[in-house]
Amino acid sequence: MKFKAIVFDMDGVLVDSERFHSKVLDNFFLESGIDASHLTPKDFVGSVLKDMWPKVLREDFTEARAAQVHQDFLDYDAQFPIPYKELLLPGVTDALKTFSEKGYKMAVASSSRRHEIAEVLDTHDLRQYFEFFLSGQDEFEKSKPNPAIYLAAMEKLGVEPSETLIIEDSHYGIMAGKAAGATVWAVKDNYFGINQEQADRFIETLTDAKNLLADSE
Repeated sequence: MKFKAIVFDMDGVLVDSERFHSKVLDNFFLESGIDASHLTPKDFVGSVLKDMWPKVLREDFTEARAAQVHQDFLDYDAQFPIPYKELLLPGVTDALKTFSEKGYKMAVASSSRRHEIAEVLDTHDLRQYFEFFLSGQDEFEKSKPNPAIYLAAMEKLGVEPSETLIIEDSHYGIMAGKAAGATVWAVKDNYFGINQEQADRFIETLTDAKNLLADSE
Protein backbone atom coordinates (compact mmCIF):
# COMPACT_ATOMS: atom_id res chain seq x y z
CA MET A 1 0.00 0.00 0.00
CA LYS A 2 1.33 3.41 -0.96
CA PHE A 3 0.36 5.91 1.70
CA LYS A 4 -0.65 9.45 0.82
CA ALA A 5 -0.59 10.86 4.35
CA ILE A 6 1.22 10.40 7.65
CA VAL A 7 -0.31 11.55 10.93
CA PHE A 8 1.97 11.77 13.95
CA ASP A 9 1.39 11.65 17.65
CA MET A 10 3.80 14.02 19.42
CA ASP A 11 4.92 12.83 22.87
CA GLY A 12 7.05 9.73 22.45
CA VAL A 13 7.12 10.08 18.65
CA LEU A 14 8.58 13.51 17.95
CA VAL A 15 9.87 14.38 21.44
CA ASP A 16 10.96 12.25 24.39
CA SER A 17 8.72 14.10 26.85
CA GLU A 18 6.68 11.35 28.49
CA ARG A 19 9.15 10.61 31.29
CA PHE A 20 9.18 14.30 32.20
CA HIS A 21 5.37 14.37 32.25
CA SER A 22 5.31 11.25 34.40
CA LYS A 23 7.74 12.63 36.97
CA VAL A 24 5.81 15.89 37.35
CA LEU A 25 2.54 13.99 37.78
CA ASP A 26 4.04 11.62 40.37
CA ASN A 27 5.38 14.58 42.34
CA PHE A 28 2.00 16.30 42.18
CA PHE A 29 0.26 13.25 43.60
CA LEU A 30 2.85 12.98 46.36
CA GLU A 31 2.72 16.64 47.35
CA SER A 32 -1.08 16.77 47.11
CA GLY A 33 -1.62 13.66 49.21
CA ILE A 34 -3.45 11.88 46.38
CA ASP A 35 -3.07 8.10 46.43
CA ALA A 36 -2.65 6.90 42.85
CA SER A 37 -0.71 3.77 43.78
CA HIS A 38 -3.36 1.58 42.13
CA LEU A 39 -2.26 3.01 38.77
CA THR A 40 1.09 2.84 37.00
CA PRO A 41 2.83 5.46 34.83
CA LYS A 42 1.87 3.59 31.65
CA ASP A 43 -1.81 4.12 32.52
CA PHE A 44 -1.32 7.84 31.93
CA VAL A 45 0.83 7.72 28.77
CA GLY A 46 -1.13 9.07 25.82
CA SER A 47 -4.13 9.98 27.95
CA VAL A 48 -5.92 13.27 28.45
CA LEU A 49 -5.60 13.85 32.18
CA LYS A 50 -9.11 15.18 32.67
CA ASP A 51 -10.39 11.77 31.57
CA MET A 52 -8.24 10.00 34.17
CA TRP A 53 -9.62 11.60 37.33
CA PRO A 54 -12.40 9.01 37.85
CA LYS A 55 -9.72 6.30 37.85
CA VAL A 56 -7.41 8.30 40.11
CA LEU A 57 -9.96 9.48 42.67
CA ARG A 58 -12.20 6.38 42.63
CA GLU A 59 -14.70 6.62 45.51
CA ASP A 60 -13.68 10.24 46.13
CA PHE A 61 -14.61 11.22 42.59
CA THR A 62 -17.17 13.94 41.97
CA GLU A 63 -17.24 16.37 39.06
CA ALA A 64 -16.48 19.23 41.43
CA ARG A 65 -13.60 17.40 43.10
CA ALA A 66 -12.12 16.39 39.74
CA ALA A 67 -12.38 19.95 38.42
CA GLN A 68 -10.56 21.30 41.48
CA VAL A 69 -7.81 18.66 41.34
CA HIS A 70 -7.40 19.26 37.62
CA GLN A 71 -6.96 22.99 38.15
CA ASP A 72 -4.55 22.33 41.01
CA PHE A 73 -2.50 20.14 38.69
CA LEU A 74 -2.46 22.75 35.91
CA ASP A 75 -1.19 25.33 38.41
CA TYR A 76 1.45 22.89 39.65
CA ASP A 77 2.46 21.80 36.16
CA ALA A 78 2.99 25.41 35.08
CA GLN A 79 5.91 25.62 37.52
CA PHE A 80 7.83 22.99 35.56
CA PRO A 81 8.16 23.93 31.88
CA ILE A 82 9.02 20.96 29.72
CA PRO A 83 12.55 21.36 28.26
CA TYR A 84 11.41 20.60 24.72
CA LYS A 85 14.60 22.03 23.26
CA GLU A 86 16.51 19.08 24.72
CA LEU A 87 13.97 16.37 23.93
CA LEU A 88 13.74 16.04 20.14
CA LEU A 89 14.03 12.36 19.29
CA PRO A 90 16.79 11.14 16.93
CA GLY A 91 16.09 11.31 13.22
CA VAL A 92 12.92 13.39 13.46
CA THR A 93 13.94 16.41 11.39
CA ASP A 94 15.61 14.37 8.67
CA ALA A 95 12.65 12.00 8.39
CA LEU A 96 10.10 14.82 8.20
CA LYS A 97 12.16 16.60 5.56
CA THR A 98 12.30 13.41 3.50
CA PHE A 99 8.57 12.74 3.87
CA SER A 100 7.82 16.31 2.81
CA GLU A 101 10.07 16.06 -0.25
CA LYS A 102 8.30 12.85 -1.27
CA GLY A 103 4.94 14.59 -1.15
CA TYR A 104 3.29 13.02 1.87
CA LYS A 105 0.55 15.08 3.48
CA MET A 106 1.37 15.38 7.19
CA ALA A 107 -0.32 16.45 10.40
CA VAL A 108 0.12 16.12 14.15
CA ALA A 109 -2.73 14.68 16.25
CA SER A 110 -1.70 14.76 19.90
CA SER A 111 -3.39 14.53 23.28
CA SER A 112 -1.23 17.43 24.44
CA ARG A 113 -2.51 20.98 24.72
CA ARG A 114 -2.35 23.25 21.67
CA HIS A 115 0.26 25.55 23.17
CA GLU A 116 2.50 22.56 23.94
CA ILE A 117 2.26 21.24 20.38
CA ALA A 118 2.98 24.70 19.00
CA GLU A 119 5.99 25.06 21.29
CA VAL A 120 7.49 21.78 20.10
CA LEU A 121 6.96 22.58 16.43
CA ASP A 122 8.31 26.11 16.74
CA THR A 123 11.26 25.23 19.00
CA HIS A 124 12.53 22.71 16.47
CA ASP A 125 11.35 24.51 13.31
CA LEU A 126 9.03 21.63 12.40
CA ARG A 127 5.83 23.54 11.67
CA GLN A 128 6.87 23.87 8.01
CA TYR A 129 6.37 20.13 7.49
CA PHE A 130 2.78 19.90 8.74
CA GLU A 131 -0.44 21.14 7.20
CA PHE A 132 -1.99 21.54 10.67
CA PHE A 133 -2.02 20.10 14.16
CA LEU A 134 -4.88 18.94 16.38
CA SER A 135 -5.06 18.85 20.17
CA GLY A 136 -7.11 16.09 21.76
CA GLN A 137 -7.13 17.96 25.04
CA ASP A 138 -8.34 21.30 23.70
CA GLU A 139 -10.39 20.44 20.62
CA PHE A 140 -12.18 17.12 21.15
CA GLU A 141 -14.84 16.05 23.61
CA LYS A 142 -13.65 12.44 23.43
CA SER A 143 -9.93 11.71 23.54
CA LYS A 144 -7.84 8.71 22.51
CA PRO A 145 -8.62 5.77 22.42
CA ASN A 146 -11.67 7.33 20.76
CA PRO A 147 -10.73 7.70 17.06
CA ALA A 148 -12.28 11.17 16.67
CA ILE A 149 -8.98 13.05 16.45
CA TYR A 150 -7.62 10.74 13.75
CA LEU A 151 -10.86 10.72 11.79
CA ALA A 152 -10.83 14.52 11.86
CA ALA A 153 -7.19 14.62 10.74
CA MET A 154 -7.85 12.32 7.78
CA GLU A 155 -10.92 14.28 6.74
CA LYS A 156 -8.98 17.54 6.90
CA LEU A 157 -6.12 16.03 4.89
CA GLY A 158 -8.57 14.69 2.33
CA VAL A 159 -7.43 11.07 2.57
CA GLU A 160 -9.03 7.72 3.31
CA PRO A 161 -7.97 5.51 6.24
CA SER A 162 -6.49 3.03 3.77
CA GLU A 163 -4.22 5.81 2.49
CA THR A 164 -3.06 6.89 5.94
CA LEU A 165 -0.14 5.87 8.13
CA ILE A 166 -0.38 6.83 11.80
CA ILE A 167 2.76 6.82 13.93
CA GLU A 168 2.06 6.38 17.63
CA ASP A 169 3.57 4.98 20.79
CA SER A 170 0.84 4.81 23.45
CA HIS A 171 -1.75 2.09 23.93
CA TYR A 172 -4.56 4.64 23.76
CA GLY A 173 -3.16 6.18 20.59
CA ILE A 174 -2.64 2.86 18.84
CA MET A 175 -6.21 1.87 19.68
CA ALA A 176 -7.48 5.19 18.32
CA GLY A 177 -5.57 4.81 15.08
CA LYS A 178 -6.77 1.26 14.53
CA ALA A 179 -10.36 2.24 15.36
CA ALA A 180 -10.05 4.97 12.71
CA GLY A 181 -9.22 2.27 10.16
CA ALA A 182 -5.66 3.40 9.44
CA THR A 183 -2.35 1.55 9.47
CA VAL A 184 -0.51 2.18 12.74
CA TRP A 185 3.22 1.90 13.34
CA ALA A 186 4.44 2.14 16.93
CA VAL A 187 7.67 3.66 18.16
CA LYS A 188 8.86 0.96 20.55
CA ASP A 189 8.43 1.75 24.22
CA ASN A 190 11.49 0.72 26.23
CA TYR A 191 10.56 2.43 29.49
CA PHE A 192 6.92 2.21 30.59
CA GLY A 193 5.92 -1.30 29.51
CA ILE A 194 3.11 -0.03 27.29
CA ASN A 195 0.88 -2.56 25.56
CA GLN A 196 1.59 -1.92 21.88
CA GLU A 197 0.45 -5.27 20.51
CA GLN A 198 -2.29 -3.80 18.30
CA ALA A 199 0.25 -1.91 16.17
CA ASP A 200 0.81 -3.13 12.62
CA ARG A 201 4.57 -2.64 12.81
CA PHE A 202 7.22 -1.50 15.28
CA ILE A 203 9.98 1.03 14.71
CA GLU A 204 12.77 2.35 16.90
CA THR A 205 12.87 5.87 15.44
CA LEU A 206 11.39 7.84 12.56
CA THR A 207 14.52 6.94 10.61
CA ASP A 208 13.17 3.38 10.51
CA ALA A 209 9.86 4.69 9.16
CA LYS A 210 11.71 6.69 6.51
CA ASN A 211 13.66 3.61 5.41
CA LEU A 212 10.63 1.31 5.42
CA LEU A 213 8.61 3.70 3.30
CA ALA A 214 11.51 4.12 0.89
CA ASP A 215 11.75 0.33 0.52
CA SER A 216 8.04 0.10 -0.30
CA GLU A 217 8.16 2.65 -3.12
